[in-house]
Amino acid sequence: MYFVRTAGERDLEKVRALLVQSFHVTYDGLHGKARVDELTAQLFSPAALKARLVRKDAEFLVADDGRTIGGMGYAAMSQELTKTVMLHLLYVAPALQRQGIGRDLFAELETCFPDAEIMRLEVEPQNAAAIAFYHAHGFTEVGRNENNGAGQSGIPSLILEKPLEGR
Repeated sequence: MYFVRTAGERDLEKVRALLVQSFHVTYDGLHGKARVDELTAQLFSPAALKARLVRKDAEFLVADDGRTIGGMGYAAMSQELTKTVMLHLLYVAPALQRQGIGRDLFAELETCFPDAEIMRLEVEPQNAAAIAFYHAHGFTEVGRNENNGAGQSGIPSLILEKPLEGR
């Protein structure tokens, strides 16, 4: 049984391993192993993960069974969009997918931002499993971005949004 809790510094190496594994399983076929190695080295360096962990207007969660980290989620208030929380990362270990871990992480993240009215995310257009997950959880497509993430990645994304309940 996995329990969702706030991540701590001691979790970061296990989170990094989960993210690198998940990215390779999800994206190697789309972008190639070398490009995924480059992206994970940049996005999930120890310093980059620690910066996310200490950010004040963000929530960094893990799903933990006492031995392993089965999933992780990270969201933060948007710096550009009013009353909008950005879901930056939601990953479950490939061997543990379809067991409710992603659902539980997402449900917790939805409650962490009382001032937000909208949750927004970007997803790889060819990541059908993630798109189906987000559609099942109330997201709709509102646009496209040709350079997902920081900088000029050259990787396109769909922009999805969901109104947050009771706001």
